[in-house]
Amino acid sequence: MAQNQPLLVAPPMASTTDDELLQAEAMLWCHALGYMKTMALQCAITLGIPNAIHRHGGEASLPDLHAAVPVATTKRPCLSRLMRFLAASGIFAETTTTPADAAAAAGGPRYRLTAASRFLVDGGDTCLTQMMLLMASPLGVAASQSLAGWLVEEGGATAAAETPFAAAHGKALYEFLSRDAEFGARFGAAMGADSRVVSGMLVGDGGHGGEVFAGVASLVDAGGGDGTMARAIAGAFPHVRCTVLELPFVVDDAAAAVPAGDGTVEFVAGDMMEFIPPADAVLFKGVLHNWSDEDCVRTLKRAREAISTREPKGKVIIIDIVIGSPSKQTLEAQLCLDLCMMVQTTGKEREEETWHRIFRDAGFTRYKIRPGLGPRSLIEVYP
Repeated sequence: MAQNQPLLVAPPMASTTDDELLQAEAMLWCHALGYMKTMALQCAITLGIPNAIHRHGGEASLPDLHAAVPVATTKRPCLSRLMRFLAASGIFAETTTTPADAAAAAGGPRYRLTAASRFLVDGGDTCLTQMMLLMASPLGVAASQSLAGWLVEEGGATAAAETPFAAAHGKALYEFLSRDAEFGARFGAAMGADSRVVSGMLVGDGGHGGEVFAGVASLVDAGGGDGTMARAIAGAFPHVRCTVLELPFVVDDAAAAVPAGDGTVEFVAGDMMEFIPPADAVLFKGVLHNWSDEDCVRTLKRAREAISTREPKGKVIIIDIVIGSPSKQTLEAQLCLDLCMMVQTTGKEREEETWHRIFRDAGFTRYKIRPGLGPRSLIEVYP
C-alpha cells in the first residue's frame, strides 16, 4: 500500500436486509459473468439451435436437439445445461409437462422459440444472427478489456489513444475494416441484416414510411453500406430515386455483390464529411452515433447544403438512438450500445438535448422525433 493512503473502511450495511444483501451479491455475479450470456448466445447460433427448433415446428425436446445439432454424444449433458441457461435468460422458453407415459417423460423439457430467438432463425428479413455474431466478435471483446487502461491514460498522443479498439488492435475501427477483408465482410453482412429489420419496421404496415417519404423524389443514404436500406425504400416507394454514398472500398465491394441488371440504387464513392450529392432528403441510418459531436455537426452541414435548394421538401432523416425509454430493457440496450461506441468509435449515443444542440450548430431550425424502431428513433430535421 502506498504511503499516506487512508485505510479504506467498508460502508455500514445495517439498514440493508439479509435478502437485499443476497440479491445484491447475485446482481454482482450476473454482471461479472455477463460475458457468459454473450458466449451462450454465440454458441446457440453457431450450433444452429434456433434453426433446429424452427424446423421442428417451433418446439423441440432435448432428444430432438441431440439429433439435429452437431454436439458430441459424450457432451449431450452439457447441451441441456446450455439450454437451461438460455431459457432462464429468455432466449428460449422451457415447457415442463408431466406426461402420462414414461417414454415421453424421458424426453425431459421442451424448448420453444421466443420473440427474441425468432430473430435468430436464418432465411428471413428479420434474421439478426450476423449482427449478434459481430457483437460477440473476439475483436470487440478484446477491445472492451482495454477500457480501464484506456480511461486512465491521457489521450491525443497517438491515433491508438483515440479508442480502446485502436489501443487493442493498432488501428481505428474503420481503418481496420478497410484492411481486413474477412472482418469487413462480416461487418457489412451484420449492417445489412440490421437494415433489413429496420427497413421492415419503417416501410412495412404500421410504419411511418408513407408519411416520411411523401413528396421525396430523391434520397441519398449517406454511409448506407451495401444499399440494403436504400433498396428497401426504393422498393416500397418507387417514386424515390435512391443513391448510396459510401467510402470507395465499400462501394467496390457493394458493386461486386449487386446482381447484374439491378439498377434500383446508384452508388457514389465519397466522404460524407466533405460532400453529399444534392437530393430532396439525406438519410443517416445508424451512422452519426459512430462520430463525435463535432464530426456530426460537420457532416450535417454537408447534408444541409445538399438539401438547401429543395425546400420545402428538403430534410434530413436520421435513424439512431435517443437515450431515454420507459422500458428498462430498451434503456439498458441503449446504454449498452453507448458503451460499445465508447470502446469502438469516437461516437456515442445521445439524449435529445445533445441532438438538439448538434442540429442547431449545423444550422437546422426544427426537428421531429418518432420513437418506435426498437431502441432507435426516427428523427426528421429541417433547415
